[in-house]
Amino acid sequence: MLVTLMNLLRACWRPSSNRHARTGSDVTGRQDGLLWYKDAGQHVNGEFSMAVVQANNLLEDQCQIESGPLSFLDSGPYGTFVGVYDGHGGPETACYINDHLFQNLKRFASEQNAMSADVLKKAYEATEDGFFSVVTKQWPVKPQIAAVGSCCLVGVICGGMLYVANVGDSRVVLGRHVKATGEVLAVQLSAEHNVSIESVRKELQSMHPEDRHIVVLKHNVWRVKGLIQVCRSIGDAYLKKQEFNREPLYAKFRLREPFNKPILSSEPSISVQPLQPHDQFLIFASDGLWEHLTNQDAVDIVHSSPRSGCARRLIRAALQEAAKKREMRYSDLKKIDRGVRRHFHDDITVIVVFLDSSLVSKASTHRGPTLSLRGGGTSAGLRSSTHPPT
Repeated sequence: MLVTLMNLLRACWRPSSNRHARTGSDVTGRQDGLLWYKDAGQHVNGEFSMAVVQANNLLEDQCQIESGPLSFLDSGPYGTFVGVYDGHGGPETACYINDHLFQNLKRFASEQNAMSADVLKKAYEATEDGFFSVVTKQWPVKPQIAAVGSCCLVGVICGGMLYVANVGDSRVVLGRHVKATGEVLAVQLSAEHNVSIESVRKELQSMHPEDRHIVVLKHNVWRVKGLIQVCRSIGDAYLKKQEFNREPLYAKFRLREPFNKPILSSEPSISVQPLQPHDQFLIFASDGLWEHLTNQDAVDIVHSSPRSGCARRLIRAALQEAAKKREMRYSDLKKIDRGVRRHFHDDITVIVVFLDSSLVSKASTHRGPTLSLRGGGTSAGLRSSTHPPT
């Protein structure tokens, strides 16, 4: 049990090195204090840019981009997988998702020899079940792992189609070119599950009509049972299974009344749509970005800037807004170390995926360079492999 726990933490923890030091390589990404970035890279359907900035003591955001085979079969689907996992209560769930979700997706895609909404749904279910097994094993020695969870946003580009699955409040926004005006408009593609949204509150209340306190306004913030803002997640076993909502879990997480059905859900909202020639890029990001930038702000920054480094530029713009809200200089904000930094902004993950229409239109017949890259975490967690087309 302890070995499993230490492996999870080791995969997520980053030492507090000189915050002004730049380390790493162009292949695996570079480290600049609390910022990790990979300015430019190539995926099967175009280019990408990726960046992560840490605010928490332990980085709770995890992310990955996988491009190439999407199953274990030579004849199976081929394309690009993007994942953004915004953890809360600790890094363990996000790290677990980073290690297992894509492998689960490949397993179910192999069974169906295709990509589909059903493959995504089953991959989420298997990942949730797997993490609950970890919680069960660790409960006797680390019961607080029952209060750890993660949002989980996934995008899959395959066969000219875009599949989006989401639990929580991370977001993917499409930049779509409007030929008549020359503008690039922001189109939000993901549904969010944060009870600050009135429709989400009403949906949750309709699912729990017997509970007048299913959603509570606490310190001017809407929270499920007064505890958490998202109503869908991976993990958070303490709000899904009564057996984990008891001592020795900290009292602040324990509910006064027992529950006989899950309060939170792990079922993703899934959308499937064909990609069009005027669809230019996708911005995948944790809510730390969207707290400070509107969808259109983010699209405008990407559209008006060179592709290389655009993810880093988005994070810089968000941090500049965070500094402005606190009436301080951006340069001073950057000097604040992790932990204390969380009072000014959240961990932020951004992956910008550019869509080359000529490559997207080749559907799954195109066998471009394969890629496997993770952002943030330790240098051992930044794994990348690039191979020539076959």
